[in-house]
Amino acid sequence: MTSLNGAVVLVTGANGGIGTHFVREALARGAAKVHATARTPRQWDDDRIVPLTLDVTDPSSIRAALAAAGDVTVLINNAGASISTPGILAHTDEEIRRNVETNFLGPLFLARAFAPVLSAKDNAAIIDIHSALAWWAVAGIYSATKAALWSATNSLRLELAPAGVQVLGVHVGYVDTAMAAHATDPKVDPADLVATVFDALEGGEHEVLADQTSVQLKAALSAPLESVYPQLAVKN
Repeated sequence: MTSLNGAVVLVTGANGGIGTHFVREALARGAAKVHATARTPRQWDDDRIVPLTLDVTDPSSIRAALAAAGDVTVLINNAGASISTPGILAHTDEEIRRNVETNFLGPLFLARAFAPVLSAKDNAAIIDIHSALAWWAVAGIYSATKAALWSATNSLRLELAPAGVQVLGVHVGYVDTAMAAHATDPKVDPADLVATVFDALEGGEHEVLADQTSVQLKAALSAPLESVYPQLAVKN
């Protein structure tokens, strides 16, 4: 289990939505410092928050962040890209590349870069924000990238366990942020999500299923495809 008391946290995508709640809640739970990263970082009203430029799709930006934040003990991969249309055949090539680079390669390369730093510290952790859509392929490339990140998180967890680094994967459906403004389904309050994630971190857990949607979709992984995707059922 990983305590946030005295921790040094790095949050990607910290400028708004879930990221801002991660920044504030980490400090509320005793973090000594939070590196609040974004492509264009904002200014904050707390000296414990250090704005840091980071583009997770740019290897040189990742290297610069590692050099500037070698004191990190908790890495939170929160930054993500969304899609304009659900169909994977309807996405543009640029949209596919942006989702792959932001949602999958970015957090993977960031975790790889910081792994030696975290492995050398006590009380270290990585938190990866997945999606319930990793288990439900109705969001095209977004679903695919989140499924890939889920698998990579499982690999990281196994490889970093001997060094004592906790790796926590988070699955959630819609969260009440600008990214989900179009959705009419129930949404999780981002403050509640962050509290649940940090409770799980401090409780030593490996995975968070933050809402009923995530619980149901994970349970359906062993079901026949026709049950998960009724449109595949043969009509007589």
